[in-house]
Formats: sequence, C-alpha cells, structure tokens
Amino acid sequence: MKKTLKLFAVFIAAAIAVFAVGGIITPTTYSAYALVLKQGSTGATVKTLQQKLKNWGYYTGAVDGIYGSKTAEAVKYFQRRNGLAVDGIAGPKTLAAMGISSGSSTTTSSYSNSDVNLLARLIYGEARGESYVGQVAVGAVVMNRIKSSSFPNTMSGVIYQRYAFTAVDDGQINLTPNESAKKAAQDAMNGWDPTYGAIYYYNPKTATSSWIFSRQTTVTIGNHVFAK
Repeated sequence: MKKTLKLFAVFIAAAIAVFAVGGIITPTTYSAYALVLKQGSTGATVKTLQQKLKNWGYYTGAVDGIYGSKTAEAVKYFQRRNGLAVDGIAGPKTLAAMGISSGSSTTTSSYSNSDVNLLARLIYGEARGESYVGQVAVGAVVMNRIKSSSFPNTMSGVIYQRYAFTAVDDGQINLTPNESAKKAAQDAMNGWDPTYGAIYYYNPKTATSSWIFSRQTTVTIGNHVFAK
C-alpha cells in the first residue's frame, strides 16, 4: 500500500510539473523534450547537427558531438536566417527545420543518383540566383509534392508534371547544375524544409495566375513566396 501511494505521489508531482509549463503528459511531450539540444549536450545527434550546419556554411568548428559555444552560435545564425526564435537552443522547431528527427537519420539512399541529379538541375534552373536557403526551399517543395496525394509520387513524375515548373517548360532543366544546386538537392532530400511544408512557390513580380495568390503563404525567401 505504501509503495502504491509513493508511486501515485510521484505521478502527481510529475503531472503538476508538466501542467505548470502549460503541457500535458503524452508520449509526444516526452519526445519533444528529448529532442532539445543545448550547450552541454553530447552524442550522435549533436554530430549530425554540427555536420549539417558545417555543410550549409553556418559552422566552422569541429564535428565532435559536443554542443559548445561555437555550436550554439552556429545554431543562432541558422535560426536568424530561417525565421526561428534565436536562442541557440536546438529545440523541436529548429531540429525540424534542419531535417533532424529523433530515432532516425535521414538519407538520400532511397533515391537514385539520377533523382539527385534531376532535382539539382531543377534547383539550378529555377533558383540559381537565390540564396542557398532559397535553393533548398525549391527542392523542399518538390519533396513535399512527392509526399502529397495531390501530386505524383516520384521525383521525375513531380518535376515533369505538365506546366509544373518554368525551368522544364523553357529548357533550363537541361543546364548543368553547380555544386551549390547539388548540395541543396541533397539537403532537401535529407529532410531540410525551410518552407514549412509548402507545395507551391512563385515570384509575385512575375506570377500571372490569380489562383496562386489565394494559397496560404508559409514563408518568403528571396524572390519566392512559398505556399500551401
């Protein structure tokens, strides 16, 4: 009986602690807390974070799996550039924006080299004048379409869908992509989505369809507005 009461008291204390910060005890809550990385954190996920930041030019330190001050500053830089709360802490939103999730490591292994090259060519044709984040964003739209039931479920199916992309219509899809476009394709395929789930994008200065303006905007990056 005493043991049962003790366990019940522990549960109540935990519930009060969670409700005090406006939460509810659910598996999702625990998962979210487990995803928070900050100064002092160590491990494989910190290494993944550091490597991504290094690949994208935000981080110049060692990829050692130790979340130190340099890593925190790099995270702040990433957050600032991507419209996130700038606190140097890699919480659920920051990690999601970087394509990092708990219990799994993202990879392009399910796609062929021709898929990677095709996406890089599209990015180059559509967004070579945009920032690196803007290039990844175009790739993310393609990846989001593949996942959506409203579009084809293959890379070539989405990219070559009739009237989907200007670069296909005007032949720029056939240009040779540069290294930036190739890296952007890899990052988009690895789960980085700066668009927050967008399946459309357009340049408001050149768009002629009134329909596209009715879509819900998720973010504006450079010359492109991204929407759902």
